[in-house]
Amino acid sequence: MKILHLDTNHQLLIDKLNQLGFQNDEDYSSSKADIEKKIKNYDGVILRSRFTIDKQFLDAAASLKFIGRVGAGLENIDCDYAEKKGVHLISAPEGNSNAVGEHTLGMLLSLFNKLNKADAEVRQGRWLREDNRGIELDGKTVGIIGYGNMGKAFAKKLKGFGVVVLCYDIKDDVGDENARQVSLKEFQQNVDVVSLHTPQTPLTVNMINTDFINQFKKPFWFMNTARGKSVVTSNLVDALKSGKILGTGLDVLEYEKASFEHLFSSDLPEAFQYLIKAKNVLLTPHVAGWTVESKEKLAQTIVDKIKAKFC
Repeated sequence: MKILHLDTNHQLLIDKLNQLGFQNDEDYSSSKADIEKKIKNYDGVILRSRFTIDKQFLDAAASLKFIGRVGAGLENIDCDYAEKKGVHLISAPEGNSNAVGEHTLGMLLSLFNKLNKADAEVRQGRWLREDNRGIELDGKTVGIIGYGNMGKAFAKKLKGFGVVVLCYDIKDDVGDENARQVSLKEFQQNVDVVSLHTPQTPLTVNMINTDFINQFKKPFWFMNTARGKSVVTSNLVDALKSGKILGTGLDVLEYEKASFEHLFSSDLPEAFQYLIKAKNVLLTPHVAGWTVESKEKLAQTIVDKIKAKFC
């Protein structure tokens, strides 16, 4: 079987697929149109997020048996059409879930203790101890929306912090020893922290909006290390201004390009201009799952799944 690699990944991915007897070709620079001209010659495609695998691409890929996405989500692939054509879809949410859990916890602790604000002030020669008095995670109720690989990894990291962990998910019976699954109503009545860990689907796009935010009983802290388009940023900013949201850690943004490689295709939106100036906002460039270790784990997960299906 011939596999075309469209993005660079950990070297073990190609090395181990070579060992399994696959032919591996690499093309990290050709246009999508040029890839479509030759994709009929390949049984498999492996990519991160270089471009969208749409109906046109899939129609050109006459011999395609699988698509491997070296990442958690499959939103850059027309999954329904691929499955209709008998193309097996492979992703690797197990590969970077630990990294996402650690990153989310790190952002939350930084917000609670004003670490980014205090660091910037000390570098400017300002020694504002009372102004940087933090709050403790102990005793808080943390709510996780989306209790799959990522949500479970974050809940596991919270063990030992003296918190109550609740989870909400559209699937039944996903709770475990680290989080109790509850109804959305109970979730919104009790949580102090909301952490989003959902994939991008029609159900989750724009789900964090004013109506949703206002259903929470208490002001809360909001974390998003999932997908930026799940949050209406202007509504989030309104909630920050009103105090309904006490602070936010965002590893992903509504304005990201699908490739995740660049932030904007136009001028800075007004809501983002507020975020970059706010002291109770922490921003990172979609790197929650982007660790040295996860790069290797993601590649190994893809190899394991291809081996299990095709060897």
